[in-house]
Amino acid sequence: MPEITRFYGIVIKMYFKPKEHEPSHIHALYGEYMGEFNIRTMEMVQGDLPAKAQELVREWLGAYQDELQAMWESQTIKKLPPL
Repeated sequence: MPEITRFYGIVIKMYFKPKEHEPSHIHALYGEYMGEFNIRTMEMVQGDLPAKAQELVREWLGAYQDELQAMWESQTIKKLPPL
């Protein structure tokens, strides 16, 4: 799974279609914790990421939402700046 960025011990990654399913989302890994976040709503739809890490991911996601959606649609990864 390609890495997009990392900050404060959180690694952000994305799988591509058709292997991955809609809605568009990212995966946030923090130690042994994982969270799957919907790109459009910024909500964690699955996982056990601690609340503070979820806040950081949502803050970062808000800054790069359009770029992430474009990556999902084009299936091309580019590195993005950390939080």
